[in-house]
Amino acid sequence: MEQSLVARFAEVTEAAALAGYSWIGRGDKNAADGAAVAAMRECLNQLPMDAEIVIGEGEIDNAPMLYIGEKLGQGGSGVDIAVDPIEGTRMTAQGQSHAVAVLAAGTRGSLLKAPDMYMEKLVVGPQARGVIDLHKPLHENLNAIAKAKAKPLSELTVVTLAKPRHEGLIRELHALGVKVFAIADGDVAASILTCQSDSEVDVMYCIGGAPEGVVSAAAIRALGGDMQARLLPRDQVKGDSEENIAIAKSECQRCQAQQVEVNAVLTLKQLAGSDQVVFAATGITDGDLLAGVKMQGEQMSCETLLVDGVSKRIRRIQSLYPRSKSLG
Repeated sequence: MEQSLVARFAEVTEAAALAGYSWIGRGDKNAADGAAVAAMRECLNQLPMDAEIVIGEGEIDNAPMLYIGEKLGQGGSGVDIAVDPIEGTRMTAQGQSHAVAVLAAGTRGSLLKAPDMYMEKLVVGPQARGVIDLHKPLHENLNAIAKAKAKPLSELTVVTLAKPRHEGLIRELHALGVKVFAIADGDVAASILTCQSDSEVDVMYCIGGAPEGVVSAAAIRALGGDMQARLLPRDQVKGDSEENIAIAKSECQRCQAQQVEVNAVLTLKQLAGSDQVVFAATGITDGDLLAGVKMQGEQMSCETLLVDGVSKRIRRIQSLYPRSKSLG
């Protein structure tokens, strides 16, 4: 992928973050998501590429979305896009921390194409690369990770999502003596933190959205970490109500059409199959990974993390925009 194109993906997540900023604390997560989607779509359509959304956000909660199969760009080399215009729409709407705009891009065929559904995810940094296996129970994985990192289980820190479906998991982790950080949303940022040398996070494990999983995989591959995942039908995650069973049936049919197997363990190579991937994230509200958008007089500042899988270059970009940019 051309370096000139790599750098411009930062502009895409910045546009989404600035659009989302206007909706911080206003209580309307769909309006925030819709503004970010529109800004991201407009920016992507200006780039010299022949891009396709291979996995996007929106179908799980009926939010606005960049839809799977959507074509974007001015023409050029083939590019796969995995996207979540706002990871943390609820956090944005409620004025809470850790909301980000995220995107992953790769050469055509490099990113997993799958429906927007639930995904089980296990993520570690470079020190534990090669020791995880979702075929095994979680406690066996944690022991292997602790051994690889030369630390006892009691010093291992796992991030998961604070959801009812994880209550039993959190009790299990506490019984093992593991430290647990349970966050409302934001498993992409948490996944990246496993690869940051100054971070306390050792492991990210949760059942969350598949789009965030594929976006994370691109970043984790570029950063030298490891990840495994498994697509889960909605009824397995949310219970076997009539509605959930119907949605799960549709998800399974779409997985079959896209030639991806439900409940099969997916390796990092299957999630992100090439080093020619790019990850971009821009903070909307302040978080552990990135600062949020700030108003500075008639200007707005934002911070972006840009990771290039080929060069392994990691850039933190500080940008200033006119205040009117956030108004679309």
